[in-house]
Amino acid sequence: MNDAVARQLIELNHQFYQTFAKAFAATRQRIQPGVRSLLARLPQGNWLDLGCGNGALAEAWQHSRSDSYLGLDFSAGLLDEARRANAATPQIQFIQADLSDPHWPQALPRPTFDGVLCFAVLHHLPGQARRRALLQQVATLLPKGGWFVHSVWQFHLSARLQGRVLPWSTIGLNEDELEVGDSLLDWRHSLPGQTETVGLRYVHRFSAQELQDLAETTGFEICETFESDGEGGRLGLYQIWHKRA
Repeated sequence: MNDAVARQLIELNHQFYQTFAKAFAATRQRIQPGVRSLLARLPQGNWLDLGCGNGALAEAWQHSRSDSYLGLDFSAGLLDEARRANAATPQIQFIQADLSDPHWPQALPRPTFDGVLCFAVLHHLPGQARRRALLQQVATLLPKGGWFVHSVWQFHLSARLQGRVLPWSTIGLNEDELEVGDSLLDWRHSLPGQTETVGLRYVHRFSAQELQDLAETTGFEICETFESDGEGGRLGLYQIWHKRA
């Protein structure tokens, strides 16, 4: 994927999460079942959550854990929601940084963490090279054996979501400019008394082999994989990676 196409897709998702921050947050007031199942299993320590959104995980964190949590997101609107919901909790902090910017680690208040979370984020970052570079940066933040816990969206397992896949010509791109697994999806939401609004998002569908290759080339080993969430309990694919020596 060339840089111009990647930047167009990044900007598309930026516009979506800035335009629909409040509406999107209204649909994400609770953490997904897969995330909840992991809360009690994560070791105590200093945790970084990449793409923390409106802070739903941070709220659950403060009710079930006593260790530190730092949420990172690029969306000022979603971070405002997160800070309002977690204002009185000293163990919970938030910072603004953009994972598509290669300098994002400079915004962090510490050089290392015991674990990094990344739920429903990797599939919004376009291009194999960018995803690999991000994971290499994550590896530098972790000690040997450190945890990287993430999920990706399996929207292809839902007939409803498959019906929302749009042709790339919708945003002026050709199919051959994209990578295998790249998709353009619409998002629809309406509040009571309001007309339905529609947004567009770039999403990447990962194969099992692609995730295996990513782990191996960025210094991780995959220790566990499971499915959860949504229709049939399969719309989220979760993995626990550990950093190799």
